[in-house]
Amino acid sequence: MLKILIVVLLVALAIYAVTRLLEKRGRGNRPGPRPRQAPPRVMGPDDDPDFLRDLERKRRRQEDEPEAG
Repeated sequence: MLKILIVVLLVALAIYAVTRLLEKRGRGNRPGPRPRQAPPRVMGPDDDPDFLRDLERKRRRQEDEPEAG
């Protein structure tokens, strides 16, 4: 029974060592956890070029029209 426990312990240590080695190799020299991919940025209407272009067109159209009255 003791021999089986020792074998299981050695196998677990070997798997742990290989896992740590692969983790370090994949990460390179960067410290800390791997950076997560940034979530897509939500664009508000004031950041949308089409929205701003449309507003500018409307503003110019109102300036060019003669005032009623």
